[in-house]
Amino acid sequence: MSAVWNEQPAAPVSHEKERRIERETHKLEKRLCRLVGQAIADYNMVEAGDKVMVCLSGGKDSYALLDILLKLRARAPISFDIVAVNLDQKQPGFPEHVLPEYLTQLGVPFHIEEQDTYSIVKDKIPEGKTMCSLCSRLRRGILYRVADELGATKIALGHHRDDILATVFLNMFFGGKLKGMPPKLCSDDGKHLVIRPLAYVAEKDLVRWAAHRAFPIIPCTLCGSQDNLQRQQVGEMLREWDRKYPGRLDNMFSALQSVVPTHLADGTLYDFRNLKVTGEASDHGDKAFDDDEFPAPAALPSLQVIKM
Repeated sequence: MSAVWNEQPAAPVSHEKERRIERETHKLEKRLCRLVGQAIADYNMVEAGDKVMVCLSGGKDSYALLDILLKLRARAPISFDIVAVNLDQKQPGFPEHVLPEYLTQLGVPFHIEEQDTYSIVKDKIPEGKTMCSLCSRLRRGILYRVADELGATKIALGHHRDDILATVFLNMFFGGKLKGMPPKLCSDDGKHLVIRPLAYVAEKDLVRWAAHRAFPIIPCTLCGSQDNLQRQQVGEMLREWDRKYPGRLDNMFSALQSVVPTHLADGTLYDFRNLKVTGEASDHGDKAFDDDEFPAPAALPSLQVIKM
Protein backbone atom coordinates (compact mmCIF):
# COMPACT_ATOMS: atom_id res chain seq x y z
CA MET A 1 0.00 0.00 0.00
CA SER A 2 2.81 2.42 0.91
CA ALA A 3 4.43 1.88 -2.46
CA VAL A 4 1.22 2.93 -4.12
CA TRP A 5 0.94 6.07 -1.99
CA ASN A 6 4.56 6.99 -2.69
CA GLU A 7 4.19 6.84 -6.46
CA GLN A 8 4.21 10.18 -8.26
CA PRO A 9 0.90 10.85 -10.04
CA ALA A 10 1.05 10.90 -13.80
CA ALA A 11 1.22 14.36 -15.34
CA PRO A 12 -2.17 15.53 -16.54
CA VAL A 13 -2.69 15.13 -20.27
CA SER A 14 -3.34 18.87 -20.58
CA HIS A 15 0.21 19.64 -19.41
CA GLU A 16 1.68 17.41 -22.09
CA LYS A 17 -0.54 19.05 -24.67
CA GLU A 18 0.64 22.47 -23.53
CA ARG A 19 4.27 21.40 -23.85
CA ARG A 20 3.63 20.04 -27.33
CA ILE A 21 1.95 23.29 -28.39
CA GLU A 22 4.87 25.25 -26.97
CA ARG A 23 7.37 23.14 -28.94
CA GLU A 24 5.39 23.53 -32.16
CA THR A 25 5.07 27.26 -31.64
CA HIS A 26 8.81 27.59 -31.06
CA LYS A 27 9.48 25.67 -34.27
CA LEU A 28 7.06 27.92 -36.14
CA GLU A 29 8.76 31.07 -34.85
CA LYS A 30 12.17 29.77 -35.90
CA ARG A 31 10.84 28.85 -39.34
CA LEU A 32 9.25 32.25 -39.88
CA CYS A 33 12.39 34.12 -38.83
CA ARG A 34 14.54 31.84 -40.97
CA LEU A 35 12.40 32.25 -44.09
CA VAL A 36 12.05 36.01 -43.75
CA GLY A 37 15.77 36.38 -43.03
CA GLN A 38 16.61 34.27 -46.07
CA ALA A 39 14.35 36.30 -48.36
CA ILE A 40 15.92 39.52 -47.09
CA ALA A 41 19.39 38.11 -47.74
CA ASP A 42 18.59 36.61 -51.16
CA TYR A 43 17.20 39.86 -52.53
CA ASN A 44 19.22 42.33 -50.45
CA MET A 45 15.99 43.86 -49.18
CA VAL A 46 17.37 45.66 -46.14
CA GLU A 47 20.70 47.48 -45.93
CA ALA A 48 22.55 49.31 -43.20
CA GLY A 49 20.98 52.65 -42.41
CA ASP A 50 17.65 51.84 -44.07
CA LYS A 51 14.40 53.21 -42.75
CA VAL A 52 11.84 50.51 -43.49
CA MET A 53 8.24 51.64 -43.70
CA VAL A 54 6.05 48.66 -42.77
CA CYS A 55 2.56 49.09 -44.18
CA LEU A 56 0.20 47.90 -41.48
CA SER A 57 -3.37 47.22 -42.60
CA GLY A 58 -4.66 45.50 -39.48
CA GLY A 59 -4.66 42.09 -41.15
CA LYS A 60 -2.73 39.01 -40.04
CA ASP A 61 -0.05 39.31 -42.73
CA SER A 62 1.07 42.86 -42.00
CA TYR A 63 0.98 42.24 -38.24
CA ALA A 64 3.21 39.19 -38.72
CA LEU A 65 5.55 41.13 -41.01
CA LEU A 66 6.11 43.82 -38.40
CA ASP A 67 6.43 41.26 -35.62
CA ILE A 68 9.08 39.21 -37.42
CA LEU A 69 11.04 42.21 -38.68
CA LEU A 70 11.30 43.48 -35.10
CA LYS A 71 12.64 40.09 -33.99
CA LEU A 72 15.20 40.03 -36.80
CA ARG A 73 16.29 43.62 -36.22
CA ALA A 74 17.10 42.78 -32.61
CA ARG A 75 19.79 40.33 -33.74
CA ALA A 76 20.74 41.66 -37.17
CA PRO A 77 24.42 42.49 -37.84
CA ILE A 78 23.37 45.84 -39.30
CA SER A 79 21.41 48.79 -37.97
CA PHE A 80 18.15 49.87 -39.58
CA ASP A 81 15.00 51.66 -38.47
CA ILE A 82 11.38 50.56 -38.67
CA VAL A 83 8.33 52.80 -38.83
CA ALA A 84 4.81 51.39 -39.04
CA VAL A 85 2.30 53.19 -41.23
CA ASN A 86 -1.44 52.65 -41.40
CA LEU A 87 -3.78 54.23 -43.91
CA ASP A 88 -7.08 54.95 -42.20
CA GLN A 89 -9.46 54.88 -45.20
CA LYS A 90 -12.44 56.01 -43.11
CA GLN A 91 -14.33 52.79 -43.46
CA PRO A 92 -17.54 52.81 -41.39
CA GLY A 93 -16.97 51.22 -38.02
CA PHE A 94 -13.17 51.23 -38.35
CA PRO A 95 -11.76 50.96 -34.80
CA GLU A 96 -9.34 53.88 -34.89
CA HIS A 97 -7.91 53.15 -31.45
CA VAL A 98 -6.71 49.60 -32.10
CA LEU A 99 -3.51 50.18 -34.06
CA PRO A 100 -2.25 53.24 -32.13
CA GLU A 101 -2.73 51.39 -28.84
CA TYR A 102 -1.04 48.25 -30.16
CA LEU A 103 1.94 50.11 -31.64
CA THR A 104 2.35 52.32 -28.57
CA GLN A 105 2.46 49.21 -26.42
CA LEU A 106 5.15 47.76 -28.70
CA GLY A 107 7.15 50.98 -28.58
CA VAL A 108 7.30 51.16 -32.39
CA PRO A 109 7.36 54.56 -34.12
CA PHE A 110 4.22 54.87 -36.23
CA HIS A 111 2.20 57.18 -38.42
CA ILE A 112 -1.55 57.03 -39.08
CA GLU A 113 -2.50 58.61 -42.40
CA GLU A 114 -6.17 59.59 -42.60
CA GLN A 115 -7.61 59.70 -46.12
CA ASP A 116 -11.24 59.04 -47.05
CA THR A 117 -10.58 56.66 -49.94
CA TYR A 118 -13.58 54.59 -48.85
CA SER A 119 -16.05 57.22 -50.09
CA ILE A 120 -14.17 57.61 -53.38
CA VAL A 121 -14.20 53.87 -54.07
CA LYS A 122 -17.86 53.46 -53.14
CA ASP A 123 -18.77 56.44 -55.34
CA LYS A 124 -16.75 55.40 -58.40
CA ILE A 125 -17.29 51.61 -58.42
CA PRO A 126 -20.80 50.33 -59.26
CA GLU A 127 -22.42 47.96 -56.80
CA GLY A 128 -21.24 44.39 -57.34
CA LYS A 129 -18.08 45.35 -59.22
CA THR A 130 -14.59 44.64 -57.88
CA MET A 131 -13.20 47.51 -55.84
CA CYS A 132 -9.65 46.19 -55.43
CA SER A 133 -8.06 47.89 -58.45
CA LEU A 134 -9.12 51.46 -57.66
CA CYS A 135 -8.59 50.99 -53.93
CA SER A 136 -5.09 49.68 -54.57
CA ARG A 137 -4.16 52.60 -56.84
CA LEU A 138 -5.38 55.14 -54.31
CA ARG A 139 -3.55 53.49 -51.44
CA ARG A 140 -0.36 53.15 -53.46
CA GLY A 141 -0.19 56.86 -54.30
CA ILE A 142 -0.83 57.87 -50.70
CA LEU A 143 1.77 55.45 -49.30
CA TYR A 144 4.41 56.68 -51.77
CA ARG A 145 3.81 60.24 -50.57
CA VAL A 146 3.96 59.21 -46.91
CA ALA A 147 7.22 57.33 -47.55
CA ASP A 148 8.73 60.55 -48.93
CA GLU A 149 7.49 62.57 -45.96
CA LEU A 150 8.90 60.07 -43.45
CA GLY A 151 12.21 59.62 -45.27
CA ALA A 152 11.63 55.89 -45.71
CA THR A 153 14.11 54.10 -47.97
CA LYS A 154 12.11 50.86 -48.31
CA ILE A 155 8.38 50.15 -48.35
CA ALA A 156 7.63 46.72 -46.85
CA LEU A 157 4.39 44.98 -47.82
CA GLY A 158 2.89 41.87 -46.23
CA HIS A 159 2.38 39.74 -49.34
CA HIS A 160 3.36 36.10 -48.75
CA ARG A 161 4.24 33.11 -50.93
CA ASP A 162 0.61 32.21 -51.64
CA ASP A 163 -0.17 35.81 -52.67
CA ILE A 164 2.69 35.70 -55.14
CA LEU A 165 1.55 32.39 -56.64
CA ALA A 166 -2.06 33.60 -56.81
CA THR A 167 -0.90 36.66 -58.76
CA VAL A 168 0.88 34.43 -61.28
CA PHE A 169 -2.31 32.46 -61.93
CA LEU A 170 -4.52 35.55 -62.01
CA ASN A 171 -2.32 37.03 -64.72
CA MET A 172 -2.27 33.76 -66.65
CA PHE A 173 -6.00 33.03 -66.41
CA PHE A 174 -7.40 36.53 -66.79
CA GLY A 175 -4.61 38.78 -68.06
CA GLY A 176 -2.85 36.61 -70.63
CA LYS A 177 0.54 37.33 -69.03
CA LEU A 178 3.19 35.27 -67.28
CA LYS A 179 3.71 37.81 -64.51
CA GLY A 180 3.90 37.57 -60.76
CA MET A 181 4.53 39.72 -57.71
CA PRO A 182 8.30 40.02 -57.15
CA PRO A 183 9.97 39.98 -53.72
CA LYS A 184 11.64 43.30 -54.53
CA LEU A 185 10.92 45.91 -57.20
CA CYS A 186 11.17 49.60 -57.89
CA SER A 187 7.81 51.34 -57.52
CA ASP A 188 5.95 52.47 -60.62
CA ASP A 189 6.83 56.11 -59.89
CA GLY A 190 10.51 55.14 -59.97
CA LYS A 191 11.22 56.67 -56.57
CA HIS A 192 10.82 53.85 -54.05
CA LEU A 193 11.94 50.29 -53.44
CA VAL A 194 9.08 47.98 -52.52
CA ILE A 195 10.02 44.80 -50.64
CA ARG A 196 8.05 41.69 -49.64
CA PRO A 197 9.99 39.97 -46.83
CA LEU A 198 7.26 37.31 -46.43
CA ALA A 199 7.86 36.04 -49.98
CA TYR A 200 8.99 32.58 -48.79
CA VAL A 201 6.31 32.21 -46.08
CA ALA A 202 3.20 30.06 -46.52
CA GLU A 203 -0.10 31.65 -45.56
CA LYS A 204 -1.07 28.75 -43.30
CA ASP A 205 1.96 29.52 -41.11
CA LEU A 206 0.88 33.14 -40.82
CA VAL A 207 -2.60 32.03 -39.77
CA ARG A 208 -1.08 29.95 -36.97
CA TRP A 209 1.28 32.74 -35.92
CA ALA A 210 -1.49 35.33 -35.81
CA ALA A 211 -3.56 33.04 -33.58
CA HIS A 212 -0.59 32.46 -31.26
CA ARG A 213 0.26 36.15 -31.01
CA ALA A 214 -3.42 37.15 -30.71
CA PHE A 215 -3.02 40.09 -33.07
CA PRO A 216 -5.95 42.55 -32.87
CA ILE A 217 -7.19 41.81 -36.39
CA ILE A 218 -9.23 44.53 -38.13
CA PRO A 219 -11.44 43.16 -40.94
CA CYS A 220 -11.54 45.04 -44.25
CA THR A 221 -15.01 46.29 -45.23
CA LEU A 222 -13.97 47.10 -48.79
CA CYS A 223 -12.44 44.30 -50.86
CA GLY A 224 -12.49 41.97 -47.85
CA SER A 225 -16.28 42.11 -47.88
CA GLN A 226 -16.72 41.00 -51.50
CA ASP A 227 -17.48 37.39 -52.33
CA ASN A 228 -16.38 35.36 -55.36
CA LEU A 229 -13.47 37.61 -56.29
CA GLN A 230 -11.10 36.10 -58.84
CA ARG A 231 -8.26 36.24 -56.30
CA GLN A 232 -10.38 34.37 -53.76
CA GLN A 233 -11.17 31.68 -56.32
CA VAL A 234 -7.52 31.24 -57.24
CA GLY A 235 -6.58 31.23 -53.56
CA GLU A 236 -9.01 28.41 -52.86
CA MET A 237 -7.53 26.46 -55.80
CA LEU A 238 -4.04 26.82 -54.31
CA ARG A 239 -5.24 25.80 -50.84
CA GLU A 240 -6.91 22.71 -52.31
CA TRP A 241 -3.67 21.76 -54.09
CA ASP A 242 -1.74 22.27 -50.88
CA ARG A 243 -4.11 19.95 -49.02
CA LYS A 244 -4.04 17.23 -51.67
CA TYR A 245 -0.44 17.55 -52.85
CA PRO A 246 1.92 18.74 -50.06
CA GLY A 247 5.03 20.38 -51.50
CA ARG A 248 3.41 21.44 -54.76
CA LEU A 249 3.26 25.14 -53.84
CA ASP A 250 6.90 25.13 -52.74
CA ASN A 251 7.84 23.63 -56.09
CA MET A 252 5.75 26.19 -57.95
CA PHE A 253 7.45 29.04 -56.12
CA SER A 254 10.86 27.53 -56.88
CA ALA A 255 9.86 27.58 -60.57
CA LEU A 256 9.59 31.38 -60.36
CA GLN A 257 13.27 31.42 -59.38
CA SER A 258 14.30 29.09 -62.20
CA VAL A 259 12.97 30.56 -65.44
CA VAL A 260 14.20 29.24 -68.82
CA PRO A 261 13.39 31.89 -71.50
CA THR A 262 14.58 29.62 -74.32
CA HIS A 263 11.75 27.22 -73.50
CA LEU A 264 8.95 29.76 -73.37
CA ALA A 265 7.69 31.82 -76.30
CA ASP A 266 8.49 35.47 -75.56
CA GLY A 267 10.52 36.92 -78.41
CA THR A 268 11.50 39.91 -76.28
CA LEU A 269 13.31 37.62 -73.84
CA TYR A 270 14.92 35.34 -76.43
CA ASP A 271 15.67 36.05 -80.08
CA PHE A 272 13.78 33.18 -81.70
CA ARG A 273 13.59 34.91 -85.09
CA ASN A 274 17.35 34.99 -85.59
CA LEU A 275 18.10 31.62 -83.97
CA LYS A 276 20.46 29.49 -86.07
CA VAL A 277 21.92 26.03 -85.63
CA THR A 278 25.33 25.91 -84.00
CA GLY A 279 26.30 22.32 -84.73
CA GLU A 280 27.11 21.85 -81.06
CA ALA A 281 25.12 19.74 -78.60
CA SER A 282 23.54 21.57 -75.70
CA ASP A 283 21.62 20.44 -72.63
CA HIS A 284 19.43 23.50 -73.17
CA GLY A 285 18.46 22.49 -76.68
CA ASP A 286 15.07 21.09 -77.68
CA LYS A 287 14.70 17.34 -77.17
CA ALA A 288 11.50 17.18 -79.25
CA PHE A 289 9.81 15.17 -76.47
CA ASP A 290 10.63 15.89 -72.84
CA ASP A 291 10.55 13.13 -70.25
CA ASP A 292 7.38 12.90 -68.20
CA GLU A 293 9.38 11.97 -65.12
CA PHE A 294 10.18 14.90 -62.85
CA PRO A 295 12.40 15.09 -59.77
CA ALA A 296 10.88 15.38 -56.32
CA PRO A 297 9.58 18.87 -55.39
CA ALA A 298 12.49 21.19 -54.82
CA ALA A 299 12.89 22.81 -51.44
CA LEU A 300 13.47 26.50 -51.02
CA PRO A 301 17.10 27.66 -51.06
CA SER A 302 19.32 26.68 -48.15
CA LEU A 303 17.99 28.41 -45.06
CA GLN A 304 20.75 27.78 -42.58
CA VAL A 305 22.21 31.25 -42.23
CA ILE A 306 20.43 34.57 -41.85
CA LYS A 307 22.45 37.45 -43.28
CA MET A 308 21.21 40.98 -43.65
